[in-house]
Amino acid sequence: MTESVRPDFHGFEQIPLREYAERAYLDYSMYVVLDRALPFIGDGLKPVQRRIIYSMSELGLNAGAKPKKSARTIGDVIGKYHPHGDSAAYEAMVLMAQPFSYRYPLVEGQGNFGSSDDPKSFAAMRYTESRLAPISEVLLGELAHGTVDWVPNFDGSLEEPSWMPARLPHLLLNGTTGIAVGMATDIPPHNLSEVVSACVRLLDDPEATTADLCEHVRGPDYPTEAEVITPTADLVRMYETGHGSIRARAVWERESNNIVITALPHQVSPGKVIEQIATQMRAKKLPWLEDIRDESDHANPTRVVLVPRSNRVDVEQLMGHLFATTDLERSYRANFNVIGLDGRPQVKGLRAMLGEWLQFRADTVTRRLTHRLEKVERRLHLLEGLLVAFLNLDEVIRIIRTEDEPRPVLMERFDLSEEQTDYILETRLRQLARLEEMKIRGEQAELEDERETLVATLGSKAKLKRLIKEELLADAKKFGDARRSPLVAREAAQALSETDLAPSEPMTVVLSRKGWVRAAKGHDIDASALNYREGDALLASAPARSNQQVAFLDSTGRSYSTIVHSLPSARGNGEPLTGRFSPAAGASFETLASGTDEDRFVLASSHGYGFVTRFANLTSRNKAGKAMLSLTTGAEVLQPAPVASLESDRIVVVTTAGHLLAFPVGELPELDKGKGNKLINIPKAKLGTERVAAVAVVPEGASLQVKSGARTMTLAWKDLENYLGARASRGGLLPRGWQKVEGLAVA
Repeated sequence: MTESVRPDFHGFEQIPLREYAERAYLDYSMYVVLDRALPFIGDGLKPVQRRIIYSMSELGLNAGAKPKKSARTIGDVIGKYHPHGDSAAYEAMVLMAQPFSYRYPLVEGQGNFGSSDDPKSFAAMRYTESRLAPISEVLLGELAHGTVDWVPNFDGSLEEPSWMPARLPHLLLNGTTGIAVGMATDIPPHNLSEVVSACVRLLDDPEATTADLCEHVRGPDYPTEAEVITPTADLVRMYETGHGSIRARAVWERESNNIVITALPHQVSPGKVIEQIATQMRAKKLPWLEDIRDESDHANPTRVVLVPRSNRVDVEQLMGHLFATTDLERSYRANFNVIGLDGRPQVKGLRAMLGEWLQFRADTVTRRLTHRLEKVERRLHLLEGLLVAFLNLDEVIRIIRTEDEPRPVLMERFDLSEEQTDYILETRLRQLARLEEMKIRGEQAELEDERETLVATLGSKAKLKRLIKEELLADAKKFGDARRSPLVAREAAQALSETDLAPSEPMTVVLSRKGWVRAAKGHDIDASALNYREGDALLASAPARSNQQVAFLDSTGRSYSTIVHSLPSARGNGEPLTGRFSPAAGASFETLASGTDEDRFVLASSHGYGFVTRFANLTSRNKAGKAMLSLTTGAEVLQPAPVASLESDRIVVVTTAGHLLAFPVGELPELDKGKGNKLINIPKAKLGTERVAAVAVVPEGASLQVKSGARTMTLAWKDLENYLGARASRGGLLPRGWQKVEGLAVA
């Protein structure tokens, strides 16, 4: 009796959504890891690359063949073995043909296969032609010798190889990149001769350490002549752990006063570098450079010319800055994550990779020799039967002519196997008659010798190792070349500050009453004679240099700064400081100062308080500035006074009532910020009407100019002794008629 069907069964299985999602995602993840993103350690290829190479070999597109349209190859690949998008497959083939992408290209292309400036600018597959490169022989040469497992293609109509029987560790030669689910791989390319040398070292000395192997594999070898600047210790650590980073730097030389870049790091286009440098030039962040030109052509694939503004430019510093801020120096991640012989992805160090690949190579050679031994033994078996037939030719012919079923009769009469008998019957009598005993015995002797060699090699690990070594050295001699990427240990480049980059030229920074700023070339500028916007006028000016910072103080005592060369030219009206900074509502810019970080200034308020500070304390990267001078209610910020010497300079303070006090700078404390100490005594009763008009610092031997309206009175260094006193004292009264002081100046 048949089992009854459940009434609630509708022809599908019901499982929890969570279980289904886990199973589906795990299947997808394993597919991406094993069949798309990560390479196999044996041949170093991803499935799409392997299928492209195999399809091209099946189409007869070997190195000596006439190339065919790339569309023909890609059609075979996606139609027979790789049922995915044609554009992805074609891009994978183009990548294997680009000499600037692959250290040892596996495909030779004819037509537009892209350029280093734009690797994806290749023509459509219907326009290009391709064939295999000579080095592809190391992947395909042993394919028909029983060295690989064959699996059905996606629809079961054909078979394809599971891997290629690589004679060289291709994974290290061309490297690879790939992103899987939860893991990635980034293996840089290496020099063929160096890798083979390391393999031979490991064959001769199985106990060799990674450091020993790094005597041969000195570092990655990219398809470009840019320098690999990673220190040797870091490279050894990378090869030990299987992950790390590599830094590559462009190569440049001097031609007259110009800088010529002749090699760029791997996968860096000249166009992108030129754009990066030009962007800095347009933003006025690279004043050392006057021009940049791309002179690359077929004869000079990379030739970027930089034109400095003058021969006084420090070229080493300039290039160091460009290395740090552009792709002229680039870092590459290294992650030796591969699918091992056990079919599992794992990050492996150099020694583990080479050791496992040599095991793969030993298995491949063993399979090849075993396959050949089977063919030799089969041929010897057939020759043995053929010799019997030749020695008894008349009898064999008689049996064939007279017997209805000659096969069993021949087997019984001459003690032949079925295979031998079939071979004799398939041989034409005319051909059998021509065979000579000496030829048969000669071939037998040759095959016997070969069989002995094969058996001896298969039975001896030492002989098998020697054979692998000889084949490696033969391929290295045939396909090896000199290293392209020189190894030069250098420190990572450091970007220069805007101050270091700017040329040092004398400038005068001018601030207007409405907060507009500009910079004029030179120190002999009459700022009051410049043109101002309607209703505006000069507020303050200060001498500076183009590569220095200039600091602005607002009415609340906050400080803001920017580099001088970034300010607009004095030929126009300038720009409002509120476009650069963000002062508090109602605050206005009152004064400015410029100098080096170690220069000192006296900061003071109109209520008679102040302190000495270094100019570095006035600078701030914050658009909102920084709190600098603490002001009492109603106090105003005065123009900072530069200090030349803390030992001999005198501070001169003058009030609007004509009281002038001079005292040594050393009596005033040096602070980073704050209110400061009292400079001059202003009686409390007069604070509403009397205030400090100006503060000046007079160097020894200099004179002081006191300005009142259109008049100027000069006080020599000696004359100041009449006004010397202790800090915070009242000071002396200026002569009658000079008691309405508007400003001080040092002459």
